Order: sequence, then structure tokens, then C-alpha cells
Amino acid sequence: MSTSTPVVTFTKTRPGGGGERATSAYSALLNTVRDAGLLRRRTGFYWVMFTAVTLALGGVVTGFILLGDSWLQLLMAGALGVVLTQYAFLAHEASHRQVFKSGPANDRAGRVLANLFVGISYQWWMVKHSRHHANPNVVDKDPDIERDFISFQEKDAAKAKGLYAWATRRQGWLFFPALLLEGINLHLHGFRTVFGRHKVDQRWLEISMILARLAAYVAVIFLVLPFGMAFAFIGVQLGVFGVYMGASFAPNHKGMPIIPRETKVDFLRRQVLTSRTIKGGFLMDTFMGGLNYQIEHHLFPNMPRPALRRANEIVKEYCESRSIPFTETTLLESYGIVVRYLNRVGLAARDPFECPIAAQYGR
Repeated sequence: MSTSTPVVTFTKTRPGGGGERATSAYSALLNTVRDAGLLRRRTGFYWVMFTAVTLALGGVVTGFILLGDSWLQLLMAGALGVVLTQYAFLAHEASHRQVFKSGPANDRAGRVLANLFVGISYQWWMVKHSRHHANPNVVDKDPDIERDFISFQEKDAAKAKGLYAWATRRQGWLFFPALLLEGINLHLHGFRTVFGRHKVDQRWLEISMILARLAAYVAVIFLVLPFGMAFAFIGVQLGVFGVYMGASFAPNHKGMPIIPRETKVDFLRRQVLTSRTIKGGFLMDTFMGGLNYQIEHHLFPNMPRPALRRANEIVKEYCESRSIPFTETTLLESYGIVVRYLNRVGLAARDPFECPIAAQYGR
């Protein structure tokens, strides 16, 4: 078991090379997990979680009404950001078929939670996240390592110019502050998807849900609060939502090995070597919505959250017996790895007036 990023060298292999043995290795692990009953649906757990989160939402709404015209409303805004992130976790689990036995039932639950409660497109999330799960950290295949404000690959960082290059060279330090805008970014992606030319299942249902949620949310905020306070409330809520979402997803793969596009890696190693599990007990499980068991989640995407802790023990032992690096760290350690990794990648965005040799020795 490793507590830091494993050093892995990927080489080109022929398609199908060692495929039968690799498939058997994963099948053996899958059978062990299935025999332990860890793939059994835990629908009762999710009803309890949904009820608890909804009661928390009711508490936020009650506090919002009682506080009225007060800057203490920003506390309610922050709490709302946390509650909406918890709904997003439940939508994520429904999209992976973790909640109900029926696929359509999971889709209905996920669509309602994502579009009507959180305000992001379920269809956009499904397409993007499915591509990520199929090829985590694989160049040109995983959308989560594509260039955005943050560059996750040196080739992308090298493209940065001007002020953007300045920010890229410091992107590790800027990563968490930038997450304050991630909430807006997620909502914009949803709007571009449902109103764009992408193929969207039940497009008009998603549009009606997102617009109804947005209209009700904005109307209530601006009817109850003064103009400036209303904008502050929305800003804090989106900021907390973005930071919470980003801080929950970022530790899972950032700073882990990146696989070249042409490299063939079997499913078991592709998922284990590119993922990182976060240590912690019940509180961490709740805080990260089960995402702390990222290796286990990637190996068994439809495994319900309550089963992941037991699966963690099985997978660690299995990987150790086959000399497969298993990375497990604390949450703070993972954040440090992410910051250092992004700063290292950002060095590719060099100042055009900087002497490369002097810069190398200086660093």
C-alpha cells in the first residue's frame, strides 16, 4: 500500500497482449466481491440519506425565512451550498446504478436530483463521467484531464500565453481559489448541453426542470433579500458549492499517473494505478459522498456506498498479493500532492523572456 503517487512507466503493448490473464485477474476479484454480497443494492440507505439531506434543506429554508433582511443569510447560503453538493453525490450514485435495481428508476432519480435540485444537466454529467470512468487519466480520452483554466498536462500548459501563462505557472496555488467559480462553470456546462446541438435524452424534461429550478431559486432570493444581499447570497452559495464539489473530486486522480493514448493497460491496473483512495471513517464517507473510496468505486462503479469500506480491505489485500501499487493517503496529503503536481505541470508555461538554463537552475 502506497501513501504517495506510484512511479509507473507505461510502454506500448500490442492489443490483446496478456488480455486473458488480465481479464481473469479482475474476474477473480469481482467474484470475491460479489460473493461477499457487496454488490447488493442498499436502497434503504439511500432513502435515509435523501431524507437526511432534505431535512437539512428544510432547516436551511427555515433559517432563511427567520433571518429575513440580515447579512447572517450568508451562513444560510454556505449551508445551502453544502446541501446541494450532498444532493449531487446522490445523483452521481444514481447515475452509476447504485441506488435501485432498475436502470430507468436510477435515471429518473438522478435526473430529478441533478436537474431539479442541483440545477446541472444529468445528461451532460452522464456522458462526461462515463467517458472518464472508461479511460481515467488516458490522454485524449478522459475529459477530466482536458485543458480548461487548469492544465493537467505539460503539452497544454506550454500553450498558455500572456497573463494566462503567468497564472498557469502558479496554477497549483490558484487551483482551490479557482474552485470558487466551479459552481458557475458546472451550471453553464448544463445549459450549453440542453440548449446546444448535443444529443440529449428527454431534452425538454431537462430544460423544464433546470429552468423551473432556476426561476424559483432566483425569485425567492430576490423577493426576500435586498438587491445587493441577494447577489451576495447567490455568490456565496455558488462559491461553497464549487469548492466542495472540486475538493471532493480533485483528490481522486490529479497527480496520479497519466496513460498515453496508444498504451494498452488492462482494466484492473488502469483503474487502480490512476486512482487514489482517501483514508477516513464514517465522517469522511459522508463528507466525500463515498468518493474517498475512488479505487474501489472505479473497479465496481455500481457498488453502493455502504459496501465500499469492506471492498477497500479486499482490494488492498488483492493488489498487495499481485504487487499492484495501491495508493491511499489522507485528504490533506492528497491536496498537497495535487498542488505540487499542478505547479510542476505549470512550469511548462515559461516566460518567453526567461532564460531556460537559468530557470532550470533556479528551480
